[in-house]
Amino acid sequence: MSRYLSSSPSLIDFNQRSLYISALAIAFNPTFWNTVARREYHYKTLTRLFNGNSQRACYALALTIFSLGLFRDALYERALRSQPTHPALQQPLVPYIAYALILMGNVLVLTSTWALGITGTYLGDYFGILMDEPVTSFPFNVTGAPMYYGSTMSFLGTALLYARPAGVVLTMEVLLVYWVALGFEDPFTSEIYAKRGRERRAGKKTE
Repeated sequence: MSRYLSSSPSLIDFNQRSLYISALAIAFNPTFWNTVARREYHYKTLTRLFNGNSQRACYALALTIFSLGLFRDALYERALRSQPTHPALQQPLVPYIAYALILMGNVLVLTSTWALGITGTYLGDYFGILMDEPVTSFPFNVTGAPMYYGSTMSFLGTALLYARPAGVVLTMEVLLVYWVALGFEDPFTSEIYAKRGRERRAGKKTE
């Protein structure tokens, strides 16, 4: 391993603007959807734009988040192409690990979307579109945040496939921003459902 580390003068090319653009896009996306969703919850900003139709407003946000995700992924791939490779990531076994990570990551993302539906996946809770009960089937019996961890696995798999150390560093950023997002989202979402529970119990007492 030491000869691999010494054979490359630079693991990351910090002179490439695309690296910073990709890093900004990675940080921007969760910040954007959390900010917009909270404004929707408190002020019904998007619902008012859609004449009071919260379902359409949620679908519009879903389309926006999905599009931003595709744009972020394109910027990530562009950044990787301009970065140096490393011999340690060009070993024969690495592509198999990369494809396995990408496959498993996409399985987590797709199955969680299937289990939750569009509104459940794309912050429908903030629009008042609540699920009847928590989803406990696969992949939520594996991890509480399959979308985020699945996405992280895909980022890492892509970094290994391109053999770019910069991709590994950007993947660490992905994981970090998702952890921060979960720190905001989980308590807030839990309170939304706790509030519904309190309102239901209060309603039964008045009957």
